[in-house]
Amino acid sequence: MVYAMEIYTDGGCRGNGSPWAIGAAAAAFKTKWGKYHGWTRILPSYPPPTNQRAEIVAIILALEQALEKYQELDTNPYLDVTIYSDSKYAVNCMKSWIYKWTNNGWINAAGNPVANRDLLEEASDLDDRLRNEGDVEYIWIPREENEVADRFCNEALDRE
Repeated sequence: MVYAMEIYTDGGCRGNGSPWAIGAAAAAFKTKWGKYHGWTRILPSYPPPTNQRAEIVAIILALEQALEKYQELDTNPYLDVTIYSDSKYAVNCMKSWIYKWTNNGWINAAGNPVANRDLLEEASDLDDRLRNEGDVEYIWIPREENEVADRFCNEALDRE
């Protein structure tokens, strides 16, 4: 039996990279009836939040929730997880760059330490755990197709 999950993610930051910045991340699970369940997380103030950090935290939130949902199931089906993001950075990190960086000792193509390594290592560990139960795919979508996750993210930022 295959258990499919569709998760839309979004991260946002107001005051991107400044000392007073606030950031939030959201993951929206699409149910088989077309409704959404959402989870949000506010980013800590240190290191200062950025849009890129928020987008990776959204991926982490999605992976955590997918693992939690899997553990709640009565059976052990094969997972087919699709994570959608309007961040090319986040999708490229998870699809290809992370593998190159781990092989290069977390040094990027320019010869510098990889930014957001802390979050990327956490996302990679969660991705590995989820892949033990099935497939995980990351797909970039245009921003206008990510309205639900964007709304959850902005509502979390508004509450801050």
